[in-house]
Amino acid sequence: MGVSSYEKLDVWQESINLVTEVYSAVKLLPKEELYALSDQIRRAAVSIPSNIAEGQQRQSTKDFLKFLWIAKGSLGELKTQVIICGRLGYLNAEKTKQLENKCDQVGRMISGLMRSIAAKQQQNTSSQPPVTSY
Repeated sequence: MGVSSYEKLDVWQESINLVTEVYSAVKLLPKEELYALSDQIRRAAVSIPSNIAEGQQRQSTKDFLKFLWIAKGSLGELKTQVIICGRLGYLNAEKTKQLENKCDQVGRMISGLMRSIAAKQQQNTSSQPPVTSY
């Protein structure tokens, strides 16, 4: 698949950075959100690098792409929750925008990796000789 370890993927490293930023931001939320929104935000954030890692460790490109789609879904969930926190006044505008921008950056990286994997997959299948029937 090209990369020997998910830990070497820039997108995995950036998504880990996003998780640490999210965990710091969640500490700013009110205590009544500790087991509701805070918990959901942390789960969505952790899901992103976890799915990148799990997908990369799978044996097929198809599985890797599937897990990247899941990571991208978790990223959408996280960004939505960050926006909600901002609108509720739990996070200030600067922190909300910072996290939204980080989500967008990680999203672009996931999309880029997906395009790269798909292109390599297509290149590999087109370089195989055509199947002839007898």
